[in-house]
Amino acid sequence: MATPITTTNAKRGRLRRSSRSSRAFPGWLWFVLLWCAGAGAAVSLGFAFKVFMNLTLFAVNQA
Repeated sequence: MATPITTTNAKRGRLRRSSRSSRAFPGWLWFVLLWCAGAGAAVSLGFAFKVFMNLTLFAVNQA
């Protein structure tokens, strides 16, 4: 069985333009934001590892 579907290009064009936000970031800005987030997460994880390692070594030295 076939279901007839009718579409119009004019309606699609208007929907695409109106649904797309005018605040959308360009691709390069997404790359920079995600890179900064990843680098910040890596630095934070490294700092947390350093703190826990120092706490562990301090506990071992005191025993």
